[in-house]
Amino acid sequence: MTEPTELIYMSARQVSEYLDLNEKKVYSMANDRILPATKITGKWLFPKILIDRWVMDSCHSGMLSDRMHITGSDDPLLSMLVARMMSQVGKSELISYSSTGSRLGLDLLSRGYADVCTLHWGSVEERGVRHPALLQGYANHQQWVMVHGYTRKQGLMMRSDMHHRCQELDKISQQSWRWVARQAGAGSQQHLEQWLMKQGATFEQLNSSLVAQSERELAGYIARNDADIGFGCQSVALESGLSFVPLVTESFDFVMPQGIYFRRQLQRLFNLLAEPQSQQLAATLGGYDLTDCGKIIWNGQA
Repeated sequence: MTEPTELIYMSARQVSEYLDLNEKKVYSMANDRILPATKITGKWLFPKILIDRWVMDSCHSGMLSDRMHITGSDDPLLSMLVARMMSQVGKSELISYSSTGSRLGLDLLSRGYADVCTLHWGSVEERGVRHPALLQGYANHQQWVMVHGYTRKQGLMMRSDMHHRCQELDKISQQSWRWVARQAGAGSQQHLEQWLMKQGATFEQLNSSLVAQSERELAGYIARNDADIGFGCQSVALESGLSFVPLVTESFDFVMPQGIYFRRQLQRLFNLLAEPQSQQLAATLGGYDLTDCGKIIWNGQA
């Protein structure tokens, strides 16, 4: 007697029967990237192992998942802590972090490609308005929560030989210096454009031809003398040997679906941020304040 072949891929009809869902609902969930699926020659296929993982993850609010992917805004402290966590868990789990910028990170979060998105879209004083306004532009924001990470100093980065020329802030935008931009949708670019607007200037008026996909890439352009000045956080400036002029204290926050908040990797990260050695690391990097880290500050259903 021949053993039945183990099912690897399922059709939409098979998934609807397996999950007791209407077949049209299955197609809708696949199109919205809620159900794990791939489309080949116009036909949806659903890997059974991922469907089972999705069900298990949903049933237990993400607590049984063995992986977590963080995307969004770039930050040296977070990058170092994620690397430290991976060294602790070894081969038993996967914790990854890829910086994409705030807006692209939220796009990925909304499509289910990421578990957590980091963002910094406003100063500490404006966070209560700017961050919720940004999140509410996404259809599934009502299932999200926002948790405070820490505050960071953001401002102008330049080589030390230029520091004395950057003290008259109202004249900086009038100079012919070579600026490095960040990609559209990055929080640092948003901060720069907001600051320029207060100076009565626009980014288009600046001498800029380079676009960096991360703050460290931006700092590298300046350190190599490929550019003169850019906007980023204090910790990146210091680690690259650059001078820094602070302009804003921003809120660096974490956004995730409500169930992901309870995922053990995320809770481990927040616990790690509260440890004395992490506090010391933040002080060494410069510009951080970890007060109220892990505190829920916004709920999409409120």
